[in-house]
Amino acid sequence: MPFSLEEYFRTTYEERLLVKIPEREDDHLTPATKLLEKRREMKEVEQALSAQKEEFQMKMESLQQRQEELERKECTLKESLLKFDKFLKENDSKRLRALKKAQDEKTAKQSKNKEHTQLMDEIAVLEQERTILERNKIQDTLDKHKKFHSYMDAVLETSDEFSEVREITSRYETLSSTYQDLLERDQNNQDLIESKRQYLAKFTEDRQNEIMSYNNDLSFMQGDLDKAKSKTVHLEANWNQIQTTAASKTLELGRIRMATLNLFNLVNTQLKMPAIDETDSDTQLEKISRFIQDLSQITTEIRKQEGQSQTGQTTTSH
Repeated sequence: MPFSLEEYFRTTYEERLLVKIPEREDDHLTPATKLLEKRREMKEVEQALSAQKEEFQMKMESLQQRQEELERKECTLKESLLKFDKFLKENDSKRLRALKKAQDEKTAKQSKNKEHTQLMDEIAVLEQERTILERNKIQDTLDKHKKFHSYMDAVLETSDEFSEVREITSRYETLSSTYQDLLERDQNNQDLIESKRQYLAKFTEDRQNEIMSYNNDLSFMQGDLDKAKSKTVHLEANWNQIQTTAASKTLELGRIRMATLNLFNLVNTQLKMPAIDETDSDTQLEKISRFIQDLSQITTEIRKQEGQSQTGQTTTSH
């Protein structure tokens, strides 16, 4: 049923709001005082009504929370009921399957027991047959090996080295063990020889590759040597040519120095200059150059003077 807020306030505060105020002797109060009194009473009622509204709101929120909690619990309960119902159904299904499985296992067990009984009967028959076959086989083996026993007895009668069959078998085991050891040693030696052969082949191949590499290097070096020899011949020819040219230049330089010295001596006989080292051709050439310049200048001045004299004589004769 829907909750009515108006009905709640009406039923809750009807008595408070409609309480008849006791009659008192207020005939002496003025209308303004009465109005203030009424306003005060109305304010108290409004405050009480506001407090009741807040309390009601809090109760409504609490009820709303409880209602939501109840709804959640109801949903949880429904889920639990559904899970429990599903569990019961699965449990019934498992129980039915377990019953069926137990019945099937009981039937299979009865069948297996019957089969086991049949197999045990067959095994008993086979055991009897196997025993007979083993006896026949042993007897056949004894008959087959009887000749070896006779051979051993014959060996003992003709041999002075052995007195019992056990000594012959012991000697055979010793020889067989020695033979196996020799086979193992021979196999080990064969493996070692094969290993050494592979090592020798690898070593030979490596040395051949190394020799081929050295031959290639030697070929390259021989080519470099031929080039170096050719270059050496060319350089020797150039050196001989340089030496020949140097000798010619040295001879020419000696002649130039000799000519310079002779020329300097001629100049020096005229100028009477201090003695100079005979090998100092540069100073000699410098002195000669100055002498020639001075001589050229003097000659030029003389020629100018002679030209002026001839010009004056010509003018006088005219």
